[in-house]
Amino acid sequence: MTTGGEPHIGPGVGPHTDREPHLGRGAGRHTGREPRTQPASEPRSEPRSRPHREPGLEGVRTLTRVLDHYLVDPLLGLVLPGAGDLIGSLLGLYVVGVAVRRRTSPVMIARMLLNLALDAALGFVPVIGDVADFAFKANQKNLALLSERPAGSKPTVRDWLIVGGAALVFVAVIALVIYGVVALVRAIA
Repeated sequence: MTTGGEPHIGPGVGPHTDREPHLGRGAGRHTGREPRTQPASEPRSEPRSRPHREPGLEGVRTLTRVLDHYLVDPLLGLVLPGAGDLIGSLLGLYVVGVAVRRRTSPVMIARMLLNLALDAALGFVPVIGDVADFAFKANQKNLALLSERPAGSKPTVRDWLIVGGAALVFVAVIALVIYGVVALVRAIA
């Protein structure tokens, strides 16, 4: 054993120090590049590879995880037929609101509204719709659309017509759900 990093001849081939392990043939040669190892006391210079997270999307990710991953959205529809689907769709509008604030492409907003409308329509169908609601995860689809938005795209008149049409479809589906809930309550009472 050596002290202070003095070289010595160990069981491997060639001299090495306590601070720098022997890396084999040619390990001690200087090549002009960064050293292969760094002492434990020095911090790592390269950044950790972590997925980039935008601060504005954290709330959307949390809501999506709660509604779709923890199955709150389909369970609401199962426990509260019609009303639960309406509540799930209204909560899903938060993702659309974030998309509008971020000036996401109107085509993406239209697709988000259509996903929510389809989710509400599927969930409204008794039994089969509840099973389909467990498989169709509108909020996860909308989060994916929000995350992949194209940068710098200018909306056209056609884009806004698509958004208006999607909004009308969404309102029609929600109105149908409300009508169904009222009819169901009247039939039970």
